[in-house]
Amino acid sequence: MKLEFVRDAADFLAAAGDYLAAEPVVNTVVTTVAHRTVAQAADGIAPRADDWWLVVRDDSGSIRGVGMRTAPFPPRPPFLLPMPDEAAVALARTLHDRGEEVLGVNGALPTIDVFAAELTRLDGGRVEVAMHTRLFELGELIPPAPVPGELVAATEDQVDLAIQWYAEFIDDADRQAGRPAGSTAHELPDRAAMLHRIRNQELWFWVDPTGQPVHLTAASQPAFGVSRIGPVYTPAAQRGRGWASNAVAEVSRRLQAQGVRVCLYTDQANPVSNKVYIALGYRPVVDQANLVIVR
Repeated sequence: MKLEFVRDAADFLAAAGDYLAAEPVVNTVVTTVAHRTVAQAADGIAPRADDWWLVVRDDSGSIRGVGMRTAPFPPRPPFLLPMPDEAAVALARTLHDRGEEVLGVNGALPTIDVFAAELTRLDGGRVEVAMHTRLFELGELIPPAPVPGELVAATEDQVDLAIQWYAEFIDDADRQAGRPAGSTAHELPDRAAMLHRIRNQELWFWVDPTGQPVHLTAASQPAFGVSRIGPVYTPAAQRGRGWASNAVAEVSRRLQAQGVRVCLYTDQANPVSNKVYIALGYRPVVDQANLVIVR
């Protein structure tokens, strides 16, 4: 196996685009992050200098896996898609040899298990599961019971509210899954990144009949014909009123009307969100995980 590290997201897409496009739902995290990184660079938002993208090739030159390390939040876990075990082992050894500390890894099973096991063999520590995740794709949309209000695109003057609700979403997701608030590493977009998402119409609010925002749903720009919904957040005082179901359904409907496939991730420990999405017609595709290495 040959590991090719790429620093530029555009170069990565040029090398691996056809491979990624062959399974665009399973590959959604890598594809959406790569496309967003390219778009943000055009908007003057530079990636981190130590970000990398990975292409795994066999002796014939065929791509056998991909990955990335672009997460801005500690411990900056790589995200790995399926690859042969020997490639996962080789990656762990390569990062170890060049002194790149890795204290977490997210993505495909069993690839991340093999990768983490080799890291701990080399550097010590133990592997723990931070979160079991599940990727869903929408089949035929099942409309929820209607509620008052409507879906509206977020505007630039709402950027502070969007950032606030992103932060609250992270803590509340932990609580709903039975974990201490703040225990899950997660990306919190800065102001420039949030404005970029708003300008690209990736954020919507559900507003009540008075025009008051009561819920936030986001979705990525389509990458290889697939858009990924998330985060989905309703403030505690507004829950139980159907805002989330209607907002996600309407965003999903609009995307499907454009010929886009729609997917999303859930935390398997959160029964509320899983129930909502299944009721809308989302069906499981694959289980993944977020791992941490404790030393």
